[in-house]
Amino acid sequence: MNALGRHLLMELEDCNEETLNNLEALKAAMLTAADEAGATVMGESFHRFSPHGISGVVVIAESHLCIHTWPEYGYAAADIFTCGTTVQPEKAAEVLVEKLGARKHSLQEIPRGLRVTERARLG
Repeated sequence: MNALGRHLLMELEDCNEETLNNLEALKAAMLTAADEAGATVMGESFHRFSPHGISGVVVIAESHLCIHTWPEYGYAAADIFTCGTTVQPEKAAEVLVEKLGARKHSLQEIPRGLRVTERARLG
């Protein structure tokens, strides 16, 4: 399968509520995830909501990592989108599970750009 990218969608449940609402800890987890995956970090933006919850994105040369937290439910939704063959998005996913203390999690992978690569192959 020749996809342009891999997009991992994560459901992180029963997470550490304090971590989910700690902007610095969440930012550190996301940056560590990008680093462990072998990505090239280009920038980041995070916002803490009142009374709780954080949304953030780490822009990488290979695409992005994004997260939205609901501390009151112990829940986070994250996606890791990478292009090329040098980044290992599953490593980023493992880091997030660990750093957020997710007792339950699921991951769905969606290949991106399949039709584009198929059209190019067929000429």
